[in-house]
Amino acid sequence: MLDKLVIANRGEIALRILRACKELGIKTVAVHSTADRDLKHVLLADESVCIGPARGTDSYLNIPRIISAAEITGAVAIHPGYGFLSENADFAEQVERSGFIFVGPKAETIRMMGDKVSAINAMKKAGVPCVPGSDGPLDDDEIKNKSFAKRIGYPVIIKASGGGGGRGMRVVRTEAELSEAIAMTRAEAKACFGNDMVYMEKYLENPRHIEVQVLADGQGNAIHLGERDCSMQRRHQKVVEEAPAPGITEEMRKYIGERCTRACIEIEYRGAGTFEFLYENGEFYFIEMNTRIQVEHPVTEMVTGVDLIKEQLRIAAGQPLSFSQSDIQVRGHAVECRINAEDPERFLPCPGKIERFHAPGGMGIRWESHIYTGYSVPPHYDSMIGKLIAFGENRDVAISRMRNALGEVIIDGIKTNIPLQQDIMADENFQHGGANIHYLEKKLGLQ
Repeated sequence: MLDKLVIANRGEIALRILRACKELGIKTVAVHSTADRDLKHVLLADESVCIGPARGTDSYLNIPRIISAAEITGAVAIHPGYGFLSENADFAEQVERSGFIFVGPKAETIRMMGDKVSAINAMKKAGVPCVPGSDGPLDDDEIKNKSFAKRIGYPVIIKASGGGGGRGMRVVRTEAELSEAIAMTRAEAKACFGNDMVYMEKYLENPRHIEVQVLADGQGNAIHLGERDCSMQRRHQKVVEEAPAPGITEEMRKYIGERCTRACIEIEYRGAGTFEFLYENGEFYFIEMNTRIQVEHPVTEMVTGVDLIKEQLRIAAGQPLSFSQSDIQVRGHAVECRINAEDPERFLPCPGKIERFHAPGGMGIRWESHIYTGYSVPPHYDSMIGKLIAFGENRDVAISRMRNALGEVIIDGIKTNIPLQQDIMADENFQHGGANIHYLEKKLGLQ
């Protein structure tokens, strides 16, 4: 097992990694910005190193400072968590060139899956179902681009190859809009991602967002741990996640899971990863692969009993997978609500000091957070301050427990999105299951 590890992240995921390390007997080094010296994982780690000012570019995104922290503390590995540098191929490459273990895939894998065009091509080769599209980047040939769109069928969507987070995408419903949409998306892609490559796909009108969790050891072994439904979204950001996905049968789970694990073996994937799909009319369409741990990993852990962070660490230590696909059983149901420090009506971040805090409890409740009474939420980072997970023997029980738990949480001194989460849990269409990715925005009047 790894001897000492640098946790190159902050907040609840850093605390989650620290807890897994303690269980496995791994010494921990918490790197932090000046704004985060009082974070819970910093106070609990074996060692801590300040790597710069509050601004992310000067601390959590500063590769030399993170690697230097590993050098001066004698660490052997670096865990990137999610966000920040977790899917930065250059970071993974520099970590391993410096003689450390990167807890995640190889740099070339991250690079391949981070480019949407190369990722789609790799998935098609592996037999993973993909959205009908241009099968490659678009050029300036208007006649050819119009021919692509006609073959695919309107509406189509133009996407930036290096895009993400809802940026670099435009829906086109008529041929007259096509050329301008391509030009505008290309310009936005260049400005936001430094890469003006764009491609075209069929635009699905009312899909759900279904994703498949995988683990692979890079030694020819891969398994899937079922699927999650992440369709409750606002501005392409997930708000509620659950596992298993409503309406997905065991046969469907096996069908899509086997294709994902086959793809992992073909691309020699190493670590935890997530295949993301749009799902409409009984069909799965691959959209991207996240080459890291996900925010919503706890719902998968609750229904499978597998600790995904500990498995990441074991794989990084060079151990083969300790179980096979037949060992994985999906039992019960889990729902996760992201708790953000934000105005529940205007969705603006609300940093500040937490005057009073009380965590929820009860049967099947899991609270993942770094906050405590007296903690000051800084304005410099993502507004998520915790994740509330409810587990039950079925979906109705999980939702009922979530409603109870949301009513128990006390976070005074700042505004949070708990009222929004309570509204979602009480929504009849959500309770029925199977809402599409546009449902929440329509409910909130944002469409």
